[in-house]
Amino acid sequence: MDLKSEIKKRRTFAIISHPDAGKTTLTEKLLLFGGAIQTAGAVRSNKIRKTTTSDFMEIEKQRGISVSTSVMAFDYNNIRVNILDTPGHKDFAEDTFRTLTAVDSVILVIDSVKGVEEQTRKLMEVCRMRHTPVMIFINKMDREGLHPYDLLDDLEKELKIAVCPYTWPIGSGKQFKGVYNLYKKDVQIFASDKNSIPESLISTRDILDPRLRDYVGEDNIERLWEEIEFVGDMFETFNMSLYREGYLAPLFFGSALNNFGVLELLETFLEIAPCPGTIQASERPVDPAEEAMTGFVFKIHANLDPNHRDRIAFMRICSGRFERNKFYFHTRSEKKMRFSSPASFMANNKSIVEEAFPGDVVGLYDSGNFKIGDTLSEGELLHFEGVPSFSPEILREVVNLDPLKTKQLEKGVRQMTDEGVAQLFVQQPGNRKIIGTVGELQYEVIKFRLEHEYGAKCSFSHLPYVKACWITSDNKKEMDAFFSRKYSSIAFDKENNPVFFAESEWVLKTAKDNFPSLTFHNTSDFKMKINKKI
Repeated sequence: MDLKSEIKKRRTFAIISHPDAGKTTLTEKLLLFGGAIQTAGAVRSNKIRKTTTSDFMEIEKQRGISVSTSVMAFDYNNIRVNILDTPGHKDFAEDTFRTLTAVDSVILVIDSVKGVEEQTRKLMEVCRMRHTPVMIFINKMDREGLHPYDLLDDLEKELKIAVCPYTWPIGSGKQFKGVYNLYKKDVQIFASDKNSIPESLISTRDILDPRLRDYVGEDNIERLWEEIEFVGDMFETFNMSLYREGYLAPLFFGSALNNFGVLELLETFLEIAPCPGTIQASERPVDPAEEAMTGFVFKIHANLDPNHRDRIAFMRICSGRFERNKFYFHTRSEKKMRFSSPASFMANNKSIVEEAFPGDVVGLYDSGNFKIGDTLSEGELLHFEGVPSFSPEILREVVNLDPLKTKQLEKGVRQMTDEGVAQLFVQQPGNRKIIGTVGELQYEVIKFRLEHEYGAKCSFSHLPYVKACWITSDNKKEMDAFFSRKYSSIAFDKENNPVFFAESEWVLKTAKDNFPSLTFHNTSDFKMKINKKI
């Protein structure tokens, strides 16, 4: 198959939102329209047995939240669609931030009742930093919420991005009936069955269509024409260049739960969203059409299948053609590796792939060789940028509640921290294991998974620290003096890099003032720079 034509067929994107905006429900409906699944699941329901495809972990099913990015792929109208459904909760933001390095665009889901929320702002900051193209889906239009005009003003002010309405709602709340496409000049309405694609799709350009008037009502039709005339005067028209550069966000209205507006979103996305493009490595930009295969690991997941205790490294293909059973160069270890069972995914359901192309996400069975940020190539020493670990703000010591399960506990802690859900530090004397996170809920997830996946029980002891920073210095004498003075607040990460635990921002500032030749790092980016020098 021709490499360039395969690249043009790919659309790789993440779905992001504040918790409970409907992100995972939208993912389900996109899969449903794409024919990847037959019945949409319920994100949170005590009455419906079927859970969502992307929330497949046991704790996700019980809590009704996404705690880990899920990877799903399907074909629609001769386009290969790769969806990465990310956690919305702020405690799992690091997983989401890493995922954004592996996609070419995003769909941002907004709750029409609540508007822009805290996590929405943070996610948009990351998108702006990377100039990631953004499409916005205003969800839950079937509920009584903010007026569409107010929502658009809120988005532009809070997210600092120009918005361009691509569809417009027909009614709202209980009177929400469907959407009007401002560019195709047609109406799409569903007489919905919430969990399957309905047969009675009304798609028409004829405003006198009796089916349309009967279902929507005269008042809603008249109000629609008034509103779209106002929208045309007040907001930006669509500009492909501005969208691709991350300055303009096409806007869609709908109700994911009721299928309203989802098909419009999917089909427009496939028309305008970018296919895989150039990705910046530390050494040079990498073009997807290059013949040599390159890719980087952005996520690791242990026990994806609890019955087999497997460990999967998720790799985004950046260039060339990935082939099964071919040897590739692991740049960090400088060793060659071959993969006999590379997999594509529908959440935790896997299928073996013979080949993959730029934009595709491939799962590689891993026995502990990979770390997040690792690169595979065909011999070139490359390091892809933008997959750092962040300085944790919450630190807890692991307390083993069952000494007979010590080995299982240590294995579980190491594997889960390899996934990037948290960071592991070891402090002496006593080989104390300390886990650092950016949110409290992560400890609950770690504790649950340790018990259910490894058979190990633990608790977490509170520590008086508020910040952990990596330390580097070319002045060995001053570094030794710092270690001597602060020995009780020094630990080491899994790669034996020294880390300083600060009890307050004032303590950290004092350490910086007293030891000026030491550098305190808030992310692990410094490791990449050291590796490049080596």
